[in-house]
Amino acid sequence: MNKPPRNPKEPLISGWLFFRYLAIGCYVGAATVGAAAWWFIAADGGPRVSFYQLSHFLQCKEDNPDFEGVDCAIFESPYPMTMALSVLVTIEMCNALNSLSENQSLLRMPPWENIWLVGSICLSMSLHFLILYVEPLPLIFQITPLNLTQWLMVLKISLPVILMDETLKFVARNYLEPGKECVQPATKPCSLSACTDGISWPFVLLIMPLVVWVYSTDTNFSDMFWS
Repeated sequence: MNKPPRNPKEPLISGWLFFRYLAIGCYVGAATVGAAAWWFIAADGGPRVSFYQLSHFLQCKEDNPDFEGVDCAIFESPYPMTMALSVLVTIEMCNALNSLSENQSLLRMPPWENIWLVGSICLSMSLHFLILYVEPLPLIFQITPLNLTQWLMVLKISLPVILMDETLKFVARNYLEPGKECVQPATKPCSLSACTDGISWPFVLLIMPLVVWVYSTDTNFSDMFWS
């Protein structure tokens, strides 16, 4: 109610909204492929092949010197597909949280503002765990259970989509939205109390330990780029 009426000639999906969808979609695609690549290149217990070997896996043969010491059967492993699927599912759950509001931050509109959405996310993740850990479903879906380190890697890859969308929301809220309410004059910068007004501190205290734990645990992620 604090905004002016929407222009009836304005398209349903504006150029900015299309850009947001495109940016998030590109990240989802890159993250899904990257999760599978991580298992091949850097995971403990993985084959630790080179990027060249991974990108040319169709040329893997016993008599090919580029694949000396590599068991070509590892390219049929269910682990990379499971990593990719788990990242895709987790990212979409994060996107569901992002969709609580088109432009409002999760810090001011925490997930429990829509308890039905929280329940749907829990149900979706429960079904994913079901096909991962309850026999014979992994065999039927041609996937395999993941260990704790692999799940931490799934979270490391998936959670940045929230930060990415929060950044895009910030730009939309402060620079693109008509009728902005929180714009301060250049000579009067926003005070700390004003900037933090409305933040859900219980939500912050809930997620901060999780984020610190996830990103402080070594999962050999940097080995994908520097090994």
